[in-house]
Amino acid sequence: MTELPVGRVLRGDCVSLLESLPAESVDLVFADPPYNLQLGGELHRPDNSRVDGLDAAWDRFSDFAAYDAFTRAWLGAARRVLKPQGSLWVIGSYHNIYRVGAIVQDLGYWLINDIVWRKANPMPNFKGTRFANAHETLLWCARDADARYTFNYEALKAANDDLQMRSDWFLPICAGGERLKDANGKKAHPTQKPEALLARIIAAATKPGDLVLDPFLGSGTSAAVAKRLGRRWIGIERDEAYARAAERRIAAVEAITDPALLNLASKREQPRIPFGWLVERGLIEPGEILMDERRRHTAKVRADGTVVGADTTGSIHRVGAVVQGAPACNGWSFWFVKRGADLVPIERFRQQLRAELF
Repeated sequence: MTELPVGRVLRGDCVSLLESLPAESVDLVFADPPYNLQLGGELHRPDNSRVDGLDAAWDRFSDFAAYDAFTRAWLGAARRVLKPQGSLWVIGSYHNIYRVGAIVQDLGYWLINDIVWRKANPMPNFKGTRFANAHETLLWCARDADARYTFNYEALKAANDDLQMRSDWFLPICAGGERLKDANGKKAHPTQKPEALLARIIAAATKPGDLVLDPFLGSGTSAAVAKRLGRRWIGIERDEAYARAAERRIAAVEAITDPALLNLASKREQPRIPFGWLVERGLIEPGEILMDERRRHTAKVRADGTVVGADTTGSIHRVGAVVQGAPACNGWSFWFVKRGADLVPIERFRQQLRAELF
């Protein structure tokens, strides 16, 4: 396959189709592989109604060795298509995630985080023989140990009411109108994941225009969310009924096209503005006094852009650390200047100058 089949659902075996794609062509692989649940017999509720669980042939393997061989094959093929800065997300339950995790590390992926998806509305344990299984685990991995992977830290923090996003995510399972149904009103796919889960993953680890690949597309959640968020996508699915359902779902999605609504610029990607530039342009004058928000520490601005405080001269970061007796300091968030009766963070002037210059 010489051209990337962007925006298509490919039918067939995921390993052979992954091997047909160009190397280092994908920004993110999201995988929801078979869990190898090893279910024995039917499950019933206390009222004796049958639980519509996962009993499909594609989730059954003869033994752990067969499952491990399958896992090693698709993970190896997925790593080949990832760009050097690309990343892998794979979800699983206690039945399979530990085996997947070991193989991930054996193949050279670098584990960045494991994320616990805590389900707001999990299925009860009807037999009362163990704890109710109320979570699944996601592994987030870079292709290599030294990869410069994408992480939209600031965007996630802002979306989380300015609190750092944690590795435990409390989200409901897929239900209600979001759940795809077949012509008979039954679930179109037994393990459909909620769009909220995929939206957080794609927002965290990709940029607009990036290519998301799902080797186990199923009902198409990853592709539908990728399309809506302005990402390109490729899906692989061997079950024809699932593939058709996914295509209908994806076709109905309206993509966000306004760049202003998709901008996830990281502070690390913004043009660098040294403090000295603020002094050179008169936004902050030589001789002005910097102080922290509580007015406990002060430093005087010098004409060359350095500052003096606590008998120490240096950058806003170095002096900020010294006056606090701390090993490090972000001077942009620590220092303020007076403007009238107000204290104004010097970060405001940096953003003003950045907007003027760039």
